Amino acid sequence: MSNTTTIKSFEFTEVIVPAKPAVINSEGLDKPLHMLPVGAKSGWSVQFDQLPKLILKMELANGVLGLGEFYRDHNWQQIEDICNGLIGADITGFSLQNLPVPLSRAYDGFECAIWDAFAKTHNLPLYQLLGGKVRERVNVGAWSSHRKIDEVGEWTRQYQQAGYHCIKFKCDLDDDVVGWCEEIASHAPGMKVIFDPNERWENMGEAKEILRGLEEVGNVLVIEDPLPKWMYLDYADLRNFTSVKIVQHISLPYVYQGQRVHDVINTVEHRSVDGYNLNAGPAKFRQMDAIVSAANKFCWHGSEVDLGILEAMYIHQSIAAKSCVWPGDIFGRSIRSHDLLKSPLRLEPPFAYVPEGPGLGVELDDDALQQYGVDHRIFD
Repeated sequence: MSNTTTIKSFEFTEVIVPAKPAVINSEGLDKPLHMLPVGAKSGWSVQFDQLPKLILKMELANGVLGLGEFYRDHNWQQIEDICNGLIGADITGFSLQNLPVPLSRAYDGFECAIWDAFAKTHNLPLYQLLGGKVRERVNVGAWSSHRKIDEVGEWTRQYQQAGYHCIKFKCDLDDDVVGWCEEIASHAPGMKVIFDPNERWENMGEAKEILRGLEEVGNVLVIEDPLPKWMYLDYADLRNFTSVKIVQHISLPYVYQGQRVHDVINTVEHRSVDGYNLNAGPAKFRQMDAIVSAANKFCWHGSEVDLGILEAMYIHQSIAAKSCVWPGDIFGRSIRSHDLLKSPLRLEPPFAYVPEGPGLGVELDDDALQQYGVDHRIFD
């Protein structure tokens, strides 16, 4: 076996891992959550768990395996082209801050595998490549999509009884979020709520009326993306209008929407938000954390309701990020049928703990990979 750290091969398993019954929306509510277009379908037309994901085993010449997980939906031709450009390259010659991978939605999947392999080669946990731990455990929250008002209180109560202190909901203008909060206050007193309209409160007039009602109930932790992201001045006005914290989700995987690291700087300059939900691979997340920390604000690590490999990466990132204080979106195993890991991530609500061992510190469950696999391809 060679001792070199050149990339020998890429082995991909395409999987579709459905959600557990009734955990996304209340039964009878048809509210797809994938906001990007899929094929000829527009955004908000496909439920996230219907879309395939790629699981990657990247093998080095020395036998080390780097694990990666890609965001839902992918372009096989682009994946193959990137693999062909990387095979034979030595990962120790890469700048981990700027990998030779084009900016695309596939970037983080390759980055995850390369960082995992690099850390394993040096017998280090991945968080050491990010500067080391700044905390021993990561704050995490529960999650739901849209709920009917007559069940939202009891639905939240079950998570509070499991140990969670906060729950996040998706919502739009059709949802009575003030009524939801009243039900939650009654059934789960002390439980905090994050609302994510995904920009669908549309404008200041609609948002202000809702926020006054939420202020009266008093159990909302933050509102994420109430308005379209480009409305920086309206965000600033809304922030001055309400006592509820306003945050923006800056998600670099939404590369086709033009989201970039500099969006954090723009929100700081416009004084438009109180904090952030941040999504990115290790290098860019670290860069955004540095900006947010310098601005003396807080964030949490977001997700796309992912599987175990990406969630392990999120924990490594969060445990090394000074600004990562608010409850993170690490809840995939409670939503999906499986996380595809041999041993689940250690979740003891309201905390998640970083996996032990070199690299990401996780192993794939090959039986589960086969069970949920729909395609398999090797590039070498």
